[in-house]
Amino acid sequence: MESAELIAMLQAVRDRVRARNPQTAAGAADVPLPDLLPLVHARDAALGKVAAIGAVNPRRGGPVNALVQGWKKLVARALDWHVREQVEFNRKMVACVDAAMEALTENNRAMVELGNRMAALQPMAEEMKDIRDHWTEWRGEWERKLERNEIQALRNVADLQGAFQHRVDRVDSTWRESLLAQHKAFHAELRTSADEIQRRLWADMERFRAEYERIIHAELRTIRQRAQMWRGAMPGDSPLPSAPGATQVVPTQPTPALAFDYGKFAERFRGPEAYVKSGQTIYLPDFSGRRSVLDIGCGRGEFLEAMRDAGVPARGIDLSEESVAMCRAKGLNAEVADLFAYLNDLPEASLDGIFCSQVVEHLAPERLPEMIKLCAARLSRGGVIAIETPNPECLAIFATHFYLDPTHMRPVPAALLAFYLEEFGVGLIETRKLAPAVESMPSLAELPAAFRESFFGALDYAILGKKL
Repeated sequence: MESAELIAMLQAVRDRVRARNPQTAAGAADVPLPDLLPLVHARDAALGKVAAIGAVNPRRGGPVNALVQGWKKLVARALDWHVREQVEFNRKMVACVDAAMEALTENNRAMVELGNRMAALQPMAEEMKDIRDHWTEWRGEWERKLERNEIQALRNVADLQGAFQHRVDRVDSTWRESLLAQHKAFHAELRTSADEIQRRLWADMERFRAEYERIIHAELRTIRQRAQMWRGAMPGDSPLPSAPGATQVVPTQPTPALAFDYGKFAERFRGPEAYVKSGQTIYLPDFSGRRSVLDIGCGRGEFLEAMRDAGVPARGIDLSEESVAMCRAKGLNAEVADLFAYLNDLPEASLDGIFCSQVVEHLAPERLPEMIKLCAARLSRGGVIAIETPNPECLAIFATHFYLDPTHMRPVPAALLAFYLEEFGVGLIETRKLAPAVESMPSLAELPAAFRESFFGALDYAILGKKL
């Protein structure tokens, strides 16, 4: 027997066994499967009937049976053409039933496999059942936690944004403050440098001006001396003085004693000592750092007190013994002396500061140039002189203060005093207006400003200069 036929027979036997026992072929499963045994039995019966078509029923042997069997075979062969299609149809139907059985068997196997897989998934199904039962609770809790986390996250983001904005604001503020500080420091340094440059420029200009005025004054003095020498050489002229520029002191006439208390008069009409002293503080920058200052007509010593408070060595002279006694009672250096005699006895260039307040208006007009000449000769180079006197350009001075003092001789215009100073070697002339008339006479405020400034300006003025 060939191996192919053997394999076919074994396949047929296996198929029949699998058809009769589908559970053993697919494994046990808790799945109800259809029973295919009745269908198998019906197929076997049909196959038996199909196999019996054309066969002769067996009988007892013998001549009769042989005759009968021969007759049947003859009839079967005779009817073979008639039943051939029926036989073929029966065989096809049996093949169809076999195919249906094979399909149902495969279906049973698939259902068993499905049951086995479902059995394997049973623990997971139980777990999923627990998850499904708690899903609503878990979802609510999860949504609440999600909401809390979102709120917390938004708060953290807001806090971070606030902190970042705060840092940005601080950085911006710090940067602006730093920039502003640098800007202020730059401007302050720029102003300081500009002020220093301007101060040095003005100092140089003042030095140049002083040098220029000194040279001009020296040249003019030389020209005058040569002119005097030339005139003196001509017949009929007066002889020259013994030395060029020598000072001739004209003896002063004794001052008659006043018939009233001049100290009380000064207290009433000039003002208390504190008032006068406060007004003279404007001269402190001009005399600061000086080594030898003379106060001509020191009076009650207001200027000397200011110099002592500023640490400047100063002494004063006055014709009034009462005033000098008051100064000495305060511990000030003062003496009774005539200014012409005192200045004439001083060495030349022995002073670096001269102050003269409310004195020149008491002198005779012809003696004023002599006083200025003596003061200029006793000043060292660069020494300062300050002269304060009533201002004749202010008409109010004649209606109020000037003629109150019977010892006043004649007011001195600022231009004339400046001319005298320049004539005798004092330059860098500066005129300061003092005591506005409108402060003591408020009615002057009703006048036009330009007119008031021209005719009713300052009651006093001070003229300052430096020895060239």
